[in-house]
Amino acid sequence: MTITFITGANKGLGRETARRLIALGHTVLVGARDPKLGAAAADAFGARFVQIDVTDDDSVAAAAADVEKHEGSIDVLINNAGLHGPYGDPSELTGDDVLGVFNVNVAGVVRTTTAFLPLLRRSSDPVIINVSSAMGSLLATHDPSRAESSVIAPVYTSSKAALTMLTTQYAKALTNIRINAADPGYTATDLNGNTGPQTVTEGTDAIVTLATEGPGHGSGRFVDRNGEIAWS
Repeated sequence: MTITFITGANKGLGRETARRLIALGHTVLVGARDPKLGAAAADAFGARFVQIDVTDDDSVAAAAADVEKHEGSIDVLINNAGLHGPYGDPSELTGDDVLGVFNVNVAGVVRTTTAFLPLLRRSSDPVIINVSSAMGSLLATHDPSRAESSVIAPVYTSSKAALTMLTTQYAKALTNIRINAADPGYTATDLNGNTGPQTVTEGTDAIVTLATEGPGHGSGRFVDRNGEIAWS
């Protein structure tokens, strides 16, 4: 049975990913910072809750130790936890604004990946999925036909650009693990005030595809719900 650990899984895309993967037979570990919300989400779908704050080294280490004690390994790590940060005019943007978002969206992925690598390496088909966004794509944000081009979110977009590059670097270095990035698309979640035209089910299509496609598929890809897209 495939064991999948998801960060930020108490709501939005993470929660829907957990629900769908459980329905497909995965053993899902719901990772979340808030114990009450995380436990409620896990109980709703028959998952196990593991507390994790991706901004805290000790919390991440404790989560990995908890999983090692109970499951012994994982097959899929989904780095989903994310923070948006300030919208609009960047004139008053501060360094702390940037560091706060990058601490979750980029450094949080590094912390979690490093801590869970020993557990992934015990799998016969280890997979890492980084939930990124076309908001970090130069092509998408310069294409007037796309919604990404009309949004000004300097910190979020730059963090997702960093995450996609991080994904390619990990994929090149860790050749025994399949490591890819997923673009959910413009999905209605708390992150955007539920303004996205896609449902959370549609928004998790790419994540679920990457989590269930099985051995033999490529690493270092950027995938949305319609298939592989170009790094740009």
